[in-house]
Amino acid sequence: MIQLQTVPAPRTFPDVAPVLLTDATLLERKNRVLTRINEAGLDALVIYADKEHGSNFEYLTGFVPRFEEGLLILDKTGVATVILGNENLKMAKHSRIPVELKHCPFFSLPNQPMENEASLETLFGDAGLSAHGRIGVVGWKMFTASGTDNKQLFDLPYFIVEALKNSTPATLENATHLFIGGDNGVRITNNANEIAHYEYGANLASTCMLKAMDAVVPGIRETELGALLAAEGQYQTVVTIAAAGQRFEKANFYPTYKKLERGQPLSMTTGFKGGLSSRTGFVIADESDLPEGQNDYLDRVAKPYFAAVASWLETIHIGMPGGEMYAHIEQVLDKAQYGWHLNPGHLSADEEWMSSPIYPGSAETLKSGMILQIDIIPSVPGYTGVSAEESIALADEDLQEKIQAAYPDLWSRIVTRKAYIRDVLNIRLADEVIPLSNTVAYLRPFLLAKKQAFTC
Repeated sequence: MIQLQTVPAPRTFPDVAPVLLTDATLLERKNRVLTRINEAGLDALVIYADKEHGSNFEYLTGFVPRFEEGLLILDKTGVATVILGNENLKMAKHSRIPVELKHCPFFSLPNQPMENEASLETLFGDAGLSAHGRIGVVGWKMFTASGTDNKQLFDLPYFIVEALKNSTPATLENATHLFIGGDNGVRITNNANEIAHYEYGANLASTCMLKAMDAVVPGIRETELGALLAAEGQYQTVVTIAAAGQRFEKANFYPTYKKLERGQPLSMTTGFKGGLSSRTGFVIADESDLPEGQNDYLDRVAKPYFAAVASWLETIHIGMPGGEMYAHIEQVLDKAQYGWHLNPGHLSADEEWMSSPIYPGSAETLKSGMILQIDIIPSVPGYTGVSAEESIALADEDLQEKIQAAYPDLWSRIVTRKAYIRDVLNIRLADEVIPLSNTVAYLRPFLLAKKQAFTC
């Protein structure tokens, strides 16, 4: 029985310091990648990066080349080479794994100096690629189409792929799955240090979201809400959403000076490395203020959605096939009736959506150490949407003990969040589900009723 009740808001933790990845974690990461290279029978990986698509590169180096492009070449022997543009040459000495530096001014911004110019073919030859037989190419996208050869689809800039083909007789194949795919992708699970590292962003996003929800009043500008959805100078992994009324007017994505009006729908989203928070509801105080034609919004859309989120949290467990979770959500929130069509849950880490083991018929199992985002998006014609996207992790007893020992303050936050979900929202959360954000399952459909939220 889903009810809209007066409940206390979840506790937030506004002064949580970032947790840096340790040298031991970076060595573990490199060793895991080398194991996967050798298991796959590859001689080397060529890993691409730019600001938006740098997470696989950053997984080993600890940085992205920001406004330039970059490559990391990792040989199966463990020798690593970075190819960087003008303004990232200084970063090679800061790489979290030892690297040899090569300069490629082609990766720099337009009209910058082209000193030390050498062709990419020459640089690839100097890095030893011409002697290899099989090379894995890693961008950011793993292709999973059923009607094509996914290993021959490359999402790197053409001039890089062309130079690879011209400089080596090796067979090239898309190897992004070694990082983010299937049951063996190195990035799909996290150790205690990585969980603590990513919890910082999930905590930050949910703290921002609660501040923004509390600030919702008629007359406030979208940009004022947008400012509350940013924090601590951190890079945001999604476009900030603070959108009242009709969205995408004149193709605009961003918050404007539009002032909120009573009765409008409102969507808000923010995300940082490790977690995203998203909410959609109405700028009203009670059901009587619902717009004409949506008087049954709670029963038609919002309550069934919240029931699905609660069921997701009560059902998910380590060892569960992803296809089983997909089928479960389809059963509790009929896809044809509620109009959702993406994956009801996916993995996140440095990026908001890394990949997902949850899809029709998936035999990929949910594992300890996975960070997952609850992501069910109903779309019912004639009705405003609803959203309560948040981040959790799965952790077996061993991982929980390691988190508790190494990061007692984090563990205390997890315990507080679990108690709120169980005791206030009445959701039967399994022990192996650890909430990384403060507002997991906390949903106010009426954003002017600041003390009311759904409970089970």
